[in-house]
Order: sequence, then structure tokens, then C-alpha cells
Amino acid sequence: MQTNLFYDESASGPTRLSPHGGGINIGCAGWSLPRALWAAFPAAGTHLQRYADRFNAVEINSSFYRPHQTATYARWAASVPDNFRFSVKLPKTITHQQRLAGCAGLLDDFLAQVGGLGEKLGSLLVQLPPSLAFDAVLTEDFLEVLRKRHSGLVAFEPRHVSWFATSADPLLKAWQTSRVLADPVVHEAGHLPGGFAGLVYVRLHGSPRMYYSAYDRARLDALVARLQQAAAPGVSVWCVFDNTAEGAAIENALYAAQRLDQ
Repeated sequence: MQTNLFYDESASGPTRLSPHGGGINIGCAGWSLPRALWAAFPAAGTHLQRYADRFNAVEINSSFYRPHQTATYARWAASVPDNFRFSVKLPKTITHQQRLAGCAGLLDDFLAQVGGLGEKLGSLLVQLPPSLAFDAVLTEDFLEVLRKRHSGLVAFEPRHVSWFATSADPLLKAWQTSRVLADPVVHEAGHLPGGFAGLVYVRLHGSPRMYYSAYDRARLDALVARLQQAAAPGVSVWCVFDNTAEGAAIENALYAAQRLDQ
């Protein structure tokens, strides 16, 4: 059985591969470019167009706070290369207010909006509140409703310790849903991703100070080695830098992308 540095089992089941980069999508949570790094990007174009010249993916977090029109998503999709992919976070009305319960209508609205991305929709991100404990019935009901509407990649980022017990992983895997590896790691089992092995989704929030701290090059080199090892046939790998508060995400992602190119 093949192993890699993220999973202790081989990837199983079909999934859509990333169109380039050996199955590795790398980018940031948003495409705002710090002025100090403008020279690393083309001078012309919108921030998204300039960003997409250097990266192949981005995570949209603003969708968590407010809806965007279908036409807005379509405009973003039209402004980036064909091989660029978006990950979009589900709204807080679904994850934090409804807490995954009774949200079919909200899912319909959200999926209609992100449908504007077309084939450039790479993944959905479901970030759960820290207070939401794992409930097998609730989770399966939600995933059944979601999977009736969306067959693409889905990543869960739970934060309650109960999600890291062995009982959660088989259910996520059954619905081809991955569990995010988030740094800083809060729970011991969070050192590895979980659920569906066909999607490895890594979110780097900054450590030790979340959203602010930059990662040094030694840690980034180790990260790149793990990403490359994880990018086996049939596996889509996402690496998103969310340490955006003071621009560290762009600098870290540029370095990691450069190392991947090498």
C-alpha cells in the first residue's frame, strides 16, 4: 500500500485532478497584493489578474460574510487563465447560524451564485465553528443534501476536538469529503488531514500568531516536500496561505510556488 507524508493510506476513489502543477493548487485567502511586493507581479490589470499571473488558485473568504452575485463570480472567472481555480467558503448562515441543519434553500442560493465560476470552481470550503461538535446524523444529513446538488471537491475545516476522533473520518470519506489540515494544529490528530484521501487541503493561518506570523523558509521547504509527495495520481492538493493580516501570505506563497516550479 502506497503511503505519503499526509496520509497513511493510498488515495482511493475518483476525483478531478488539478489541471497543472502536478495536481497542486497553491495560493492565498484572497488576492490583495501588498504594495511592498507589487514588483513581483505584472504592473497592469486588476489585483486578481496580477495575482493570477503568479498563482494557480485562490480561496474566496468574503463569501462567508456576504453573498456575491453570479455575475460577479463570472467576471472573476473570466479575468483569470483557464487553468486557474477558485475555492469558495460556504456562508456563515449555513455553518454558524444554521449549524448545518435545515439549510437546503441556503445551499441552493449559494451554489447558484458560485455557479458563475463554471469549470473554474475548484473546491468548496466548509469551516465550522469551534463549538460545533461532531454529530453523525446531522453531518450525514447535511452532506446528503449538499451532494445532491454538488459533485465536486469539498473540504471540511472542523475545529471541535470531537471531529478528530476516528468515528468522523469514515463518514467524511463515504461522502468524498476531506478534512482540512490547518496550522496551527490545535488537536493532535490534526497533524494529518482526514476523510477523503482524493483531496488534500492545507490551510496555513500563521504560527505562532494566527493571521500575522510568516513561515520561515525551512518550514516552507518542508511543506513543499510534503505537497509534492501528496500529489499522487488521483489526488488534488490545495495549499492556502491565510496569514494575510500583514501581507505574509503573498510572500510565503510566492516562495512556495517558486520551490514547486524548481
